Amino acid sequence: MFDSLKLYVEENIDIEQVFKTLDNYGYLRTKNVSSEGDYSLKGDTLIIYPATFEYPVRIDLDDTKILSIKSVELLSFRTIDSHSAVIILPIGTLRRTKIKKDPILMGEKPINSFIDIEPGDFVVHVDYGIGKYHGIVKMREGAKLKERIFIEYKGGDKLYVAIEDIHKIQRYVAFHRKPPELNSLKGTAWENTKKRAVNSIAKIAEDLLELQAKRESTKAFAFSKDTEWQKEMEKKFPFKETPDQLKAVIDVKHDLEKARPMDRLLCGDVGYGKTEVALRAAFKVMMDNKQVALLVPTTILAEQHADTFQKRLKDYPLKIKMLNRFCSSQEEREVTKGLKTGAVDMVIGTHRLLSKDIIFKDLGLLIIDEEQRFGVRQKETIKKMKVNVDILTLTATPIPRTLYLSLMGGKDISMIETPPLARHPIETEIISYDKEIISNAIKLELERGGQVYYVHNRVETIDRVATEVRKMAPSAKILVGHGQMNPKSLEKTILSFMHGEVDILVCTTIIESGIDIPNANTMIVNNADKFGLADLYQLRGRIGRFDRQAYAYLVVRDMDILTTDVLERLSAIKKYQELGSGFKIAMRDLEMRGAGNILGVEQSGFIDLVGFDLYCRLLSGEIERQKKLLSMISKMD
Repeated sequence: MFDSLKLYVEENIDIEQVFKTLDNYGYLRTKNVSSEGDYSLKGDTLIIYPATFEYPVRIDLDDTKILSIKSVELLSFRTIDSHSAVIILPIGTLRRTKIKKDPILMGEKPINSFIDIEPGDFVVHVDYGIGKYHGIVKMREGAKLKERIFIEYKGGDKLYVAIEDIHKIQRYVAFHRKPPELNSLKGTAWENTKKRAVNSIAKIAEDLLELQAKRESTKAFAFSKDTEWQKEMEKKFPFKETPDQLKAVIDVKHDLEKARPMDRLLCGDVGYGKTEVALRAAFKVMMDNKQVALLVPTTILAEQHADTFQKRLKDYPLKIKMLNRFCSSQEEREVTKGLKTGAVDMVIGTHRLLSKDIIFKDLGLLIIDEEQRFGVRQKETIKKMKVNVDILTLTATPIPRTLYLSLMGGKDISMIETPPLARHPIETEIISYDKEIISNAIKLELERGGQVYYVHNRVETIDRVATEVRKMAPSAKILVGHGQMNPKSLEKTILSFMHGEVDILVCTTIIESGIDIPNANTMIVNNADKFGLADLYQLRGRIGRFDRQAYAYLVVRDMDILTTDVLERLSAIKKYQELGSGFKIAMRDLEMRGAGNILGVEQSGFIDLVGFDLYCRLLSGEIERQKKLLSMISKMD
């Protein structure tokens, strides 16, 4: 027999035990149920979306007693059917899917999946413009009560939108600090604004189509179909692939087998399996005797990737080397010579790979891990490497320009949204500096046999901070790690922490990218107000990579003097603590930082007028219109 949770009408239940069972079955407690595998409790109503059901189940309670069990629609929660009992099965490896809104005629782009709307937010209705969302209300229509989305417009006018038209609404995202002006429900001003935006968009669409055409016409090596070794190697993967992982692998292989350069963004939350996708792509390329370069932002991450690739591919006649500042002069000479002669099949390294003395005999694939971590000059060198070379970019929180180009078709994009089995959201707290709270957090983690990151990003004062931490945890073994240390000492420190020989690592953001230590599940970030949103998200991603609850404490010196920008950043990182938030963080980062030089002043003005989402949809629609026009002209010729 298989495990199951059976619930009956008139049964008395222990709600905490039900939650524990659902958690053990792979379900995720959320604020709002939106996907298979979610559950939530609001008042005396428990909503569960079983992985094997077409609809969510609503369970009404009177204290501990089940009053009713009903199947309900996802968005409106309208009753579909009543039941006397329900049987909930474990999720296992079933995919937790996201709800996709129906496309509209002017073009649909993926940002719909990543923006939450809450009462008080400004929203854009495609037909009526910018308004203020006030939540869901019930309205009587004839003999029935129906749910409607309530939006306020200019002059206090009210719009009540049917739930089935929710795809026409998106949260207003733009790139200035002041609130937008509400549109009026009267007159034609909104339609005229949309027409002006479309007219301004035409040139952008033309440029993007030209970019796509250049990519399509550029010739590159078409890699062979999978070899027997490829299939054998992939079967040795010690974990069960998630559906998104498999889809990403298929996307990448399809690109590699084309005779045009791949330029694909692989976006997935920290710990969601991007490295395995990259490894399979690298192996495929090396099977055709082409070289691979994996460019990473830190020396520690280079070490970790090198260890992963070398262990996974040790049974095959491939030479995989690492190149970073930990290497001796002799090792550097051997690697650079091997790359030039073709003796080295793959190199994993930091920006050292961008030096002029690095010459490849036949580079076939460049993998870039977290491109936003590289500087402007380094990115320019990367651009020069990209000529006729396949590119795979890995990221958890893409930079605004990369995200924008991906949404608009300038890059191909693959998403890994499926969380690993038994992973819990990281509980995130924003606190003023308090030695008692911090020492208790450390004590609780150490008592359960875990380890702690204490992040302090100023080398000048990090030793003093380490002394404070030693006073809080006098019996713990504590080491300090930062990028200005002797490379070998730093390596020894990080390895000691990875091997569990150290309880607390007081460190800078050197651990931000890629460090994978499942036993470290408490993080304290000192002066969290000094960090960017994406940086905080990356840091937090170092914990919670195990089947136990993880805790992140974002520490600020004085909560009362924080600026609005800082409060928004910290609020966003706390809000988006559920699994799979990487793209939501990227969108908030885009909103907070602005479009920069993505489009220029004029286009940014139109984004402010119609919102980023509708701008993207209008641009998508214009691209499709121009494609059809070009197709008609070519047929006439």
